[in-house]
Amino acid sequence: MALYAAYGSNLDPHRMAERAPYSPVAATGWLVGWRLTFGGEDLGWDGALSTVVEDPGHSVFVVLYDMHPLDEASLDAWEGTSLGLWRKVRVRVETLEGDLLAWLYVLDDYEGGLPSRQYLTIIADAAEAGGAPADYVEGLRTHPSRD
Repeated sequence: MALYAAYGSNLDPHRMAERAPYSPVAATGWLVGWRLTFGGEDLGWDGALSTVVEDPGHSVFVVLYDMHPLDEASLDAWEGTSLGLWRKVRVRVETLEGDLLAWLYVLDDYEGGLPSRQYLTIIADAAEAGGAPADYVEGLRTHPSRD
């Protein structure tokens, strides 16, 4: 099984249990040198979608899942990789157990645009459920939004 690094709304273990029921949480960690941002404003959620971009000096909280092959195919379909909405990249995640390599979905669109307040609330709630630090969750809750 491969490791999958989740961010955004996929930080919520209950949401991921519905999308990937055979893939347990393996650890939490940080994408060091990456920044959470938003793009693809015209693709859905009444605003921009969460994604990550490389950016020294920043870090993104992630939850790592041991991705079962059946769940990987299902999650690929859910994320729209065959439609070209997302692409998978290999990243290094810093965990308490050391650095681990994992797959990560990245929006295949330009950075920019504001997410909806509803979407940010879902992401912040997911980060809280996934064990993100309080200041990280607060940053999500206070991020600028469309409404």
